[in-house]
Amino acid sequence: MTLDDSLDGFRLWPGRLTAADQAQLRDQVLAALEAAPLYRPVTPGGRPFSVRMSNLGPLGWVSDRAGYRYQAVHPETGAPWPPIPQMLLTLWDDLTGWPAPPDACLVNLYDADARMGLHQDKDERDLTAPVLSVSLGDTAVFRIGAAGGGRTRSVRLASGDACMLSGPARLARHGIDRILGGSSSLLPGGGRMNLTLRRAA
Repeated sequence: MTLDDSLDGFRLWPGRLTAADQAQLRDQVLAALEAAPLYRPVTPGGRPFSVRMSNLGPLGWVSDRAGYRYQAVHPETGAPWPPIPQMLLTLWDDLTGWPAPPDACLVNLYDADARMGLHQDKDERDLTAPVLSVSLGDTAVFRIGAAGGGRTRSVRLASGDACMLSGPARLARHGIDRILGGSSSLLPGGGRMNLTLRRAA
């Protein structure tokens, strides 16, 4: 485990998933997305996201003109979200030590041109529960800074890396500056998939 000392509570585990684990998880998530297809949400102001999204687990994070929220069904199909793969549940237990399992897993798919501006994860009921993210596919340039403002720094997140926002870093500002297209061949058609585990309710 690597602890980033520049922001207390941000932890990074480079290469936490082996190549075989990454391939297995990829296949499980792609199979789940057949039941919960990726879609392009819009902000409350009506602006489309540059990433496509879906969710796994009892609850899923959605965004539309009505606002940001968690709900139990896919906004386009009306069907419940597929379950979170056991590999991710085990990873949550191993890395976070949190006493309850995640009840939401946001799936973000970035193509080479997609970005995510600086934001905070604060739509969850318990903001003391950690947020755990797993990267698959192309490397991302991840930007992070303290919740209260000030300087940010960049970290490269490669396929198989895991990182966590917890404690003082739970509400850290973070986003994706760019995707290094072609840096991985894991995903069909390329791109980066980010799997973000949270306690929503």
